[in-house]
Amino acid sequence: MAEDMGFFDFGTIFFLVAAVVIFFQLRNVLGRRTGSERPPFDPYTAGRTREDAQKPENVVSLPRKRAPGEPASDAYAAIDAFAKPDTDLNKGLRTIKDNDPAFDPKTFVDGAKMAYEMIVMAYADGDRKTLKNLLSREVYDGFVAAIGDREAKSEKIQSSFVGIDKADIVSAEMKGSEAHITLRIVSELISATRDKAGAVIDGDPETVAEVKDVWTFARDTRSRDPNWKLVATEEED
Repeated sequence: MAEDMGFFDFGTIFFLVAAVVIFFQLRNVLGRRTGSERPPFDPYTAGRTREDAQKPENVVSLPRKRAPGEPASDAYAAIDAFAKPDTDLNKGLRTIKDNDPAFDPKTFVDGAKMAYEMIVMAYADGDRKTLKNLLSREVYDGFVAAIGDREAKSEKIQSSFVGIDKADIVSAEMKGSEAHITLRIVSELISATRDKAGAVIDGDPETVAEVKDVWTFARDTRSRDPNWKLVATEEED
C-alpha cells in the first residue's frame, strides 16, 4: 500500500507540472485576450469603411443648419412666382427682400388694397385721424388741405366703394433704407360731390365709375413699424 501511495503521489505531481508548462507555452504562442483585438474578417462588410461601420443603422441625417446671414435657398421663391425672373420688377422686389426678409409681394398687395379702400373712404368722410396713420406727411398735408377747402364751402362727398378689379405692382426699388413700391389700381366707385344745398356738382350718385390710380407706398426697412405709407398719388386717364 505504501509503495502504491508513493507512486500515486509522484505521478500526480508529474502530470500537474506538465499541465502548467503546457498552459504557459500556449499563452505565449496565442497571447491573451485584451478586448482590442481586430474582429474576424467578414466578406459581406469588407467593402464598408471603418467610419461607415461605426454609424448606427437607424440614424437619419437632418438638414444642415444655415449659418447666420446665409440666405435660404428658396428665399426668392415667392418673388419669382410673382414677377418673372431677370426683369426689372423682379430685381427690385429681390432688393427689397434683401433689406426686409419678412417682405412678401402677395401679402403686400393684399395690404395695399385694404389701405386703398380705407384711404378713399377716409378722404370722402374727412377722417383726418385715419389718413394720418396711412399717409406720409406730404401726402397727408395735401389731402387735409383739400378736405379743409371742401368743408369751407360746405360741400360733401357721397361715396360707396364697390371693389378693386386689379392691383398690380409696376415698379419696386430701394431709396436708401426706404422701400418704394408703385401699384396700378383699378377700382369701382360710386361717388358724387354735393354743395351746401345738396345739389350734385360732381360725379353721379347712381353710376358705378371705374377709377384708375397709380399709388406709391414706402416703408423704412430699418424701422420696427411694419406699416407702409402712401407717399405719392397719380390718377391715370
